[in-house]
Amino acid sequence: MKVVVVGGQGFIGQALVARLLRGAAIDGRPASRITVLDQAIAQPINDARLRYVEADISERWALEHSIAGGVDCVFHLASVPGGAAERDFELGMKVNLHSTVGLLEALRLGGAAPKLVFASTIGVYGVPLPAVIDEQTIPVPTLSYGVPKLIGEYLVADYGRRGFVDGRSVRIPGIVARPPSKGMLSLFLSDLIRELSAGRSFVCPVAPEGTSWLMSRPCIVDNLIHAAQLSPAQVAVRRTWLLPVLHVSIATVVEAIARLYGRGVLDRISYQPDHALQAQFASYPPLLCPQSQAAGFRDDGSVEQLVSRALEPI
Repeated sequence: MKVVVVGGQGFIGQALVARLLRGAAIDGRPASRITVLDQAIAQPINDARLRYVEADISERWALEHSIAGGVDCVFHLASVPGGAAERDFELGMKVNLHSTVGLLEALRLGGAAPKLVFASTIGVYGVPLPAVIDEQTIPVPTLSYGVPKLIGEYLVADYGRRGFVDGRSVRIPGIVARPPSKGMLSLFLSDLIRELSAGRSFVCPVAPEGTSWLMSRPCIVDNLIHAAQLSPAQVAVRRTWLLPVLHVSIATVVEAIARLYGRGVLDRISYQPDHALQAQFASYPPLLCPQSQAAGFRDDGSVEQLVSRALEPI
């Protein structure tokens, strides 16, 4: 099984590569070669199965080099996150849309029709959100991050329909607990878990009753690998999948952290709500996706499990 991970040095990509190196199989076949394509290779792993391509993913030569020698499965995880895409429209379009088109074209011209798992986003749903999100909800993005991701879903489906790739997209929710960084407006969800669990104080920029959709990094890796193994019959029904998530309030997450790390956690949390931030990232309604659950996609199971898995090393 020859695998390419585009954006393989990112928060999710590193965990996916590590899981593949530990023997995670796709269609019963472990990875014999894993190509990591990213603009910067900061943490290379010494393993004969790995090869790194350090390049701008919008460069055609980089894409062609990454799939040279054959490819069976591609995970496309690279993106410019929401805040950065809002601030720099051209960069967001270059990476989130044009690089996706470039990858699809490279795979089409390569002729192998590999499996392609495209990391889309819940950002395809704009605000204000309806009372419930389900698998029939029409996405109407209101950020310049969600728009190219939605276009990417349509392109993956069309290239899949035509047999150029065996495509499938997953709409990824808030993944925790990400390290400190710039450019991701929803990072406070990770900061909340990381800071309080480490015994530090945290000023939360949304109210305790604010609700979000959360998933741990190990759980999203589970779901990405599962997406790669969907059967032809399953992708014939749909190529874009809404993932099951834990729909939780900020207060519920704080209580779970307190149960795991002691009641002192409750003394270290305070709130200074940013109403615009809360409207975009902490006003989520219930999410229902029975078809995805029937297809085998899973959430973390409980809020305590979410917190524990969110803090696991790779």
